Amino acid sequence: MVDTPRNTPVAKAMTIAGSDSGAGAGIQADLKTFAALGVYGTSCLTAVTAQNTTGVFAIAEVPEEVVAAQIDVVFQDIGAQAVKTGMLSGAPIVRVVADRLEAWEVDRLVVDPVMVAKSGDFLLQEDAVQSLVIALLPLAMVVTPNIPEAQVLSGITIDSPSAKRDAAKAIAAFGPRIVVIKGGHTDGDPDDLVFDGSDFTTLPGKRINTRNTHGTGCTFSAAIAAGLALGDEPLDAIARAKDYISLALEQSYAIGSGHSPVNHFPMADALLRKESR
Repeated sequence: MVDTPRNTPVAKAMTIAGSDSGAGAGIQADLKTFAALGVYGTSCLTAVTAQNTTGVFAIAEVPEEVVAAQIDVVFQDIGAQAVKTGMLSGAPIVRVVADRLEAWEVDRLVVDPVMVAKSGDFLLQEDAVQSLVIALLPLAMVVTPNIPEAQVLSGITIDSPSAKRDAAKAIAAFGPRIVVIKGGHTDGDPDDLVFDGSDFTTLPGKRINTRNTHGTGCTFSAAIAAGLALGDEPLDAIARAKDYISLALEQSYAIGSGHSPVNHFPMADALLRKESR
């Protein structure tokens, strides 16, 4: 007997980001995250990188017209309830992405302002930061900078809890509805600060002793987008994404000699271990 296709609607999310040949970050991490959380993922490739767990060795940008075409053809046929952006590389790509997202009236947009890889290699050109602030942040429902990125975006040195709140306010002034300043670069537990334009919320985290941290930012922002695609309210999507990335870190394993990625399918691995007993 042949099963009939499911008739219930499937939540869909798009990632607009660069490719990671090591598959720990970028498009590959985003699509894994979408799949793990029950969302159908589509993609728009902005750049091809040659990288592994030790570094980024080459970057080739995708032409802007091809970036625009990828977004357009997916929305014409498949659509998406939520979109996330990752590595956008240069100012022209930032501008074309913002133009197409605005044209398609995307309202559930998560912007991960990817600037530097875990290895320390720069992934966003200096002239693209201003374009990101002017063209893309006003469209965002959620923006998820880490502390170094928040310092660049806000122009504020984050050396205290009050400075962190000031930075969140400064970034919110550019237009995003919710700012999440991630706590992974701080000493102690990696608590995230969430600012919704009026109130601050702290999402507590637990420091996990692992080198398998490649792609944490991509995975976290993709998990937020997945939650938004599934219909979660933004703060719920952020909290659930925090739980997911924590579990993905806890159950990670080394696949290279540098910073290996998180485990994007921790729930599946737990189920497989249970069934093998």
